[in-house]
Amino acid sequence: MPSGFLALLDDISALVKASAASLDDIPAQIAKTTGKVSGIVIDDTAVTPKYVVGLDPSRELSIIYQIAKRSLINKLLILSPAALLLGYFAPWAITPILMVGGAYLCYEGYEKVHSMFSKHHEADSESEQMKEITPKELEKERVTSAVRTDIILSSEIMAIAYSQVTGQPIVNQILVMLAVAVFITVGVYGFVGLIVKMDDIGVHLARGNYNSFIQNIGRGMVKFMPRFLLILGYVGTAAMLWVGAEIIAHGIPFTSHLLHELEHALASVPAIAWFAKALACGISGILLGFLIDKIVKVVQKVFFNKNEAHTA
Repeated sequence: MPSGFLALLDDISALVKASAASLDDIPAQIAKTTGKVSGIVIDDTAVTPKYVVGLDPSRELSIIYQIAKRSLINKLLILSPAALLLGYFAPWAITPILMVGGAYLCYEGYEKVHSMFSKHHEADSESEQMKEITPKELEKERVTSAVRTDIILSSEIMAIAYSQVTGQPIVNQILVMLAVAVFITVGVYGFVGLIVKMDDIGVHLARGNYNSFIQNIGRGMVKFMPRFLLILGYVGTAAMLWVGAEIIAHGIPFTSHLLHELEHALASVPAIAWFAKALACGISGILLGFLIDKIVKVVQKVFFNKNEAHTA
């Protein structure tokens, strides 16, 4: 009896040690997963500031908080459990879902590139829309639109996060998924909040009772922020196309092999290898987005004609 009890204690001790060793890997897994979703994070960061443009500056942080709160709830209560359940019951579905999301990112990226050539038309349309609704309604509409965009990007983030922990113990999977959800949401929307208030900080420094050096820094911040937001938008679009195309490429054995071959051929110069892969994915993303856009327009046209025929 005592020997059996001691054997049981040995088994429990071994299990605890194995669990502890497994848990020690979690920070590394979180770091690896965060790196994998960096492109989508950049895009999420670049996209969000546009939703507070034209609104009352005193409401900017409140709006960002609303978006961040709903984003975190979606990640923690909907997307993470969905990814874990899907991975358990239908793991074969993870890659196709990722590829669909990648196609959507390419489509959105292409739309952004296309919209760069029709900015004035979009600005006029938005101005007309702002005249027709109250500031409160506009704020609600912006938050809803931002959350709708965020849930697509968040779905990709959590799906990629899960793909990095498949085969790990369930406790590790849950902890990594939750940590990634919290870390990325706080990081993205904390940085977005800083971005949208940076011009206010600059104005405060420029007009405050500070020495001329600090005031010049404040003026420089105010002048630089519009350019920074423009650059951030371009970076976000590039990241969207790159990530979307890379997700799809890795889901197809042939294209995945080509990417690995490209990286291997330039492995002696890692920076060039990274740039070549990103460029190849970016160009492929634009082409794929163009193709999807044409398909969407054809489908819309067909359904519109059908609806007109039914109405007649």
